[in-house]
Amino acid sequence: PHSPLQPPGLPLAPCRSFSNNKIQVELDESSGVAMMKFKSPPVNSLSLEFLTEFSISLEKLENNRACRGVIITSALPKIFSSGLDITEMCGKSMEHYAEFWRAVQELWLRLYGSNMVTVAAVNGSSPAGGCLVALSCDYRIMAENPKFSIGLNEAQLGIVAPFWFKDTFVNVVGHRIAERSLQLGSLHPAPEAHRLGLVDELVPEEKLMEKAAAVMAQWLALPDHARQLTKTMMRKVVLDRLVAHREEDIKNFITFISKESIQKSLRMYMEMLKKKK
Repeated sequence: PHSPLQPPGLPLAPCRSFSNNKIQVELDESSGVAMMKFKSPPVNSLSLEFLTEFSISLEKLENNRACRGVIITSALPKIFSSGLDITEMCGKSMEHYAEFWRAVQELWLRLYGSNMVTVAAVNGSSPAGGCLVALSCDYRIMAENPKFSIGLNEAQLGIVAPFWFKDTFVNVVGHRIAERSLQLGSLHPAPEAHRLGLVDELVPEEKLMEKAAAVMAQWLALPDHARQLTKTMMRKVVLDRLVAHREEDIKNFITFISKESIQKSLRMYMEMLKKKK
């Protein structure tokens, strides 16, 4: 069997891989497509270390002339990414909160503003920050399994999705759906996510990577330059808004997350997760 990115009958292309602790990256230089897999058990939480590795991996690919697109997926079954790591936001110092939040901003600015074609192959549930990662890509394909859900469910934890999460969401599904979904902190099962336009396509789990490779090929059939300029034009306003208010956004996060009532609800949520295990 050949890899989905490798047409049959051709010699195997040079594949460069650089793996860190939490993210595995392989670049097929003949197709110009990289595969990025999250492998941070149990649930690919976006910890400070994970976020930093993610940003560095993206930067490496972005700077590599041979790389034109990246498929983002999970190496763990049933979960794409469970979102921001709550332990990073609980009982830590102001400095830590600031460093953590800057890393979240950094990842989004890189991914949403990437020159590469980015395809999310969502092969499991993807709440909160996991949903943001998928939303930031150019195209989202999700495994057709009603047990898998995706959404910005921050409101359920008593926290508020930041304005740039909201902007990204609105740009994908439109204002009304985003407004309702954010207020209710909805997690949408795959079929519903597809109906709302939150994901572009549903495919059977075993066809997911094949489909991602096909979509990538379709996007890469166009000249990069025109596509990149178009992407920048579409996304610039939203990216610039965070860049202009970055420090203020960090301050707001610290003020909010340090509130005793918020710390209390995060602690309760963590207890609940422990019990679930």
